[in-house]
Amino acid sequence: MNRELVLLEKLEKELNLKELQIKSLLTITQAINENVKAEGLYNMYKSFLSWEMGIDKMGLFIPAEIGWRCAADINLDEEKAMAIIPLLSDYKRLHTIKEDENPTLAEFDIVIPVFHKKEPIAFSVIGGIKDKEDLYNKIQFITTITNIIAVAIENKRLFKQQIEQESLRKEMEVASNVQKMLIPDQLPVTDRYELSSIYRPHSTVGGDYFDYVRFSDSRFAFCIADISGKGVAAALLMANFQAIIQSLIYQFRDLETFVFALNQAVIRITKSDKFITFFVGEVDLDKMQLKYINAGHYPPIIKMGNEMRELDQGCTVIGAFDTLPDIKEEIIDLTDDALILTFTDGLAELRDQEGVFFESERIKAFIDKNAHKSAEEFNSSLLMEINNFKGEQEYSDDIAILTCKIYSS
Repeated sequence: MNRELVLLEKLEKELNLKELQIKSLLTITQAINENVKAEGLYNMYKSFLSWEMGIDKMGLFIPAEIGWRCAADINLDEEKAMAIIPLLSDYKRLHTIKEDENPTLAEFDIVIPVFHKKEPIAFSVIGGIKDKEDLYNKIQFITTITNIIAVAIENKRLFKQQIEQESLRKEMEVASNVQKMLIPDQLPVTDRYELSSIYRPHSTVGGDYFDYVRFSDSRFAFCIADISGKGVAAALLMANFQAIIQSLIYQFRDLETFVFALNQAVIRITKSDKFITFFVGEVDLDKMQLKYINAGHYPPIIKMGNEMRELDQGCTVIGAFDTLPDIKEEIIDLTDDALILTFTDGLAELRDQEGVFFESERIKAFIDKNAHKSAEEFNSSLLMEINNFKGEQEYSDDIAILTCKIYSS
């Protein structure tokens, strides 16, 4: 009779445990279906382990931006949690902790790793299981719940990542469209001067910019810039920068005042958080003169007759200092046909498959050989030279090139 009572009590306990397990499973599943936030799932997991499974100590670890972090715990202090993290990678399957194992884990009974496609997505370290009766079934069910919670959390993370990537893709698409609108797709070709461009962004959105401003039939300006940073922020700054240039360049008769005012305007926008290397040249065909200021930009190169030189006079970069010291405008008399090559540093820093740079001497040698060509022909030859040089290598940075050809007669 006593034996039958013991058996009945055992069956009743098993039935109650199964009922509890089913109820817990349904509650957690319903919470997942209702898209309860990660914090809510952590609290449910803690409550299930503490109140229903009689767990004394627990740490649930999930991936962080760098390494791992403890997302939920029962009676686990931060110092102990940090000491556990380096040990997690040792466990590939459910592990029962032995007495003579690592002392850091001495207070725990089991480690439950959760994997997805051979990659760990969670580890649960559990200790202090009070009721040892039917221990195997309890551990199996705890493992099941841990897997369900971990997979749900991982799915939330992946979904959030997907949303962020889609949002970033749309932002980049908008920024790319903005950039395409800002960079002129048609440049003048006349019997007195020509402009031609090459633009190869390293990514969807780059930080390089060039432009052309016509004052009259005989007077025009051209510029090129490299904005620090990439992506949406660089594109937005580029949009502001272009608007500022178009506004200010008509207000001032000399380049020094224009560049001074340009720096002040950029400082107001960026608070010195970003800077811009900038080159601006103004050509007067009646006087046959080139005026220019180089604000920290990679020096353009002018070839006129048999002479070639770098255009390196000016000032420091735009947007870094409240006031630009010692702005120097240089004036060059155009006594012969002239070709002016302006470019961003992506050209000089381009490498071939052996790691050799497309450096200044190579650029000058190319100019010396091809300066007799029209601006369009020159750029076509230059683009072919670039592609042959880099081979299968990807562009390591944005490349913007603006070539100006001026005819003396």
